[in-house]
Amino acid sequence: MEKEQTTIVLFSGDLDKAIAAFIIANGAAAYDHDVTIFFTFWGLNTMRKEEVVKTEKGLLEKMFGWMMPRGANKLGLSNMNMMGMGPKMIKHVMKKHNALSLPQLIELAKEQGVKLVACTMTMDLLGLKKEELVDGMELAGVAAYLGDATKAKVNLFI
Repeated sequence: MEKEQTTIVLFSGDLDKAIAAFIIANGAAAYDHDVTIFFTFWGLNTMRKEEVVKTEKGLLEKMFGWMMPRGANKLGLSNMNMMGMGPKMIKHVMKKHNALSLPQLIELAKEQGVKLVACTMTMDLLGLKKEELVDGMELAGVAAYLGDATKAKVNLFI
């Protein structure tokens, strides 16, 4: 019997939406689904390394790099960001309730074999290089995502 498949497009760079995407992905993987998360546009910031990685870039690409959050710990909230206080508050509440943090959810997804795919077109547009993304990312275009999504019964856009 073939496994069920779930695909998620993570377009948003908001902490709360990234957490939701990874909770769903980990839940689907726990139910033995083949899961793909396709990171595009601002969602790619979730998977950026926190440290600066030296790469050859033009001025516009460098500016995008400076303006975008660097990794899961730097994302803001979609609502009630309150100049950075909102993410601190939600992280505190999550810890108080023993909920996994976004970095922990990402690690769990990797352990469960969730396929993490960075959109190559978006990487080109934003000037992101593979070495700036966390280890374990695959690079692919929209055709590869559509190949997975066509077979999936669950397709989400977050």
